[in-house]
Amino acid sequence: MRGDLGQRPQLVVLASGHGTNLQAVIDGCHGDSIPADVVAVVSNRAESGGLQRALAVGIPAISMMPEPGELRTAYDARLADAVERHRPDVVVLAGWMRILTAGFLDRFPGQVINLHPALPGELPGTRAIERAYDEFRAGRRHRTGVMVHLVPDEGVDVGPVLGTVDVAIHEDDTLDTMAARVHAAEHTLLVATLGELCSSLRRPKEVRV
Repeated sequence: MRGDLGQRPQLVVLASGHGTNLQAVIDGCHGDSIPADVVAVVSNRAESGGLQRALAVGIPAISMMPEPGELRTAYDARLADAVERHRPDVVVLAGWMRILTAGFLDRFPGQVINLHPALPGELPGTRAIERAYDEFRAGRRHRTGVMVHLVPDEGVDVGPVLGTVDVAIHEDDTLDTMAARVHAAEHTLLVATLGELCSSLRRPKEVRV
């Protein structure tokens, strides 16, 4: 990862859904919990709430819809071109619902991080919260969690872990109450992890005497 001398690190966020994790990142940057700036938001869904949240605060919002019949590799090449124009220090996958190929990841080595609503080695892939709740109802689970990890390759929700937090499941939980607690943990962990990461990237301005 790189940070330009005397500048705050730049983040590009990829988000497919409502954008609540994106909003936590934007708020963290504005409040200096994250010493960085979101310089672009990209979504593969034109109706993404993330795009609306970006536009609301003047952040470039890029809709990158897959074209009919487009290969994953071709889409990822277009996506990488769009992201690279903003020269990100970190690419944040915050509810990005596509597996990125090496054609994208190799353009940003060591710079892509992912947020996943489960602990390392547990519940990879989609619907992790719902699957955790189903396991709880079946008596096979009493807690779940959230992790942030680097994305070095095409593995699903695997890679060097940057941060985790456990989330308890209560006996009287519904799916909605459990999901609300998981989402709150996502926001907190993502902001904290990015705060630490971007603090390490931030370099002091050169002082001449």
